[in-house]
This record gives sequence, C-alpha cells and structure tokens, in this order.
Amino acid sequence: MKKLLLASVALIALASSASAADLAARPYTKAPVAPISPAYNWSGFYIGAMGGYGWSSDVTTNGVTVSSSDLKGGFAGGTIGYNWQFSPSWVFGLEADAAWADLSASDTVLGITLEDKIRSMGSVTGRLGYAAGPALLYVKGGWAWANNRVSVSGFGQSVSDSQFHSGWTVGAGLEYMFAPSWSAKAEYMYADYGKETYFNALDLGTSVHTIKGGINYHFNWGGPVVAKY
Repeated sequence: MKKLLLASVALIALASSASAADLAARPYTKAPVAPISPAYNWSGFYIGAMGGYGWSSDVTTNGVTVSSSDLKGGFAGGTIGYNWQFSPSWVFGLEADAAWADLSASDTVLGITLEDKIRSMGSVTGRLGYAAGPALLYVKGGWAWANNRVSVSGFGQSVSDSQFHSGWTVGAGLEYMFAPSWSAKAEYMYADYGKETYFNALDLGTSVHTIKGGINYHFNWGGPVVAKY
C-alpha cells in the first residue's frame, strides 16, 4: 500500500513538472487589437435643402460706396456635396449650392425709383471639418456667383438690366448628425461678388453676408460604429 501511494505521488509530480516546462517554453502572445473606427462616418455623397437671410456689406458704383447694409432679404435653395473622412477626426469635402433669392434695396428721388435686387446666388466650395462625435465643425471657401438686376422706373417708364456676378466666398459652420443618414447645419458666409457694368455706364459691385440653416441626407452614412478592441 505504501509503495502504491509513493508511486501515485511521483506520477503527479512528474506530470506537474512537464506541464510547467511546456508553459515556460511557449512564448507569450497578446490577442491582436482591431483598430478603433470613428464613431461617425461622414464619407460619401449628400444632398440637402437650405435657406436663410442675407444683407449687403456695401454696394459700390464706379469705385464709390453709394449705400451700406441696404440690400437685404431671404433666400432658399438646395445643396449637393461629397465628404472624405481621412482620419477619425478630419473631414474634407466639396460642396455646391444654389438658391432663389430676394435680396433687394430701393430708393426714390424726385419721382424716380432705383431698385437693386439679387434674384439668385450660389457657390462651389471646399470644406475642411473637425469631427467630434455626431458634430462636425468646418470652415469653407471658394467661388461664389449671383444674378443681380438693376431697375429704374418713373413717369410711366421703366428700364432694367441684369448681370451675372462672379467672385469669392469664405465662411464657417456646424453640422450635426441627429438621426441615421440625416444631419442639420447652421452656417455663416461672406461673399464678394465683384463688379459688372449696367446700362453700359454704371459699374456696380456688392459684398453680402449670409446666415443659413439646412438639412442634409447622406447616402453612404456609416455610423455610429461600435469600436472593437
């Protein structure tokens, strides 16, 4: 009986020693960690609707400022764009928008009324944004255009001339993902539309401030994405 007990203890000791040696021989390996995906994926095409209010910074004719902050009114239109999210935090995009507008100013002197009116406007811009969760803070800038009409009326007569203005714009905004595929934005822009000649005699240019709100639908919305470890 004593010999049998000693043999059993010896076998257990040998087995434990072999197991420990096997563990010591194996190198320690850590499970691979999957990269963390951005919480929201802004990449892809989007379309939207927007509208807001605009007012002129100044109106110039032949190099002389003739009015200040007189041109004002509302506008509404659409937006189309594409985003590339090239890191968890940074987003680059291209965006184009166009709007019907009613930014106008008029003055009457000695029975003659002069009216200046921006009837449509838009832009093609690049955007650079910083993504923080569902929010995207961005700056943008690029080309801006406006269709403007000048009208003169009085004593039963009326004449008008329309010109296409081309210039530049810069601004900034905030966009927020409030539901899958849907975002809302608020944006400020400054646009200088340059000068054009009216009635073959009057050089007229204007710069405009705008504040707009909008809603966008994102076709390739990818988030939120659950991070993997």
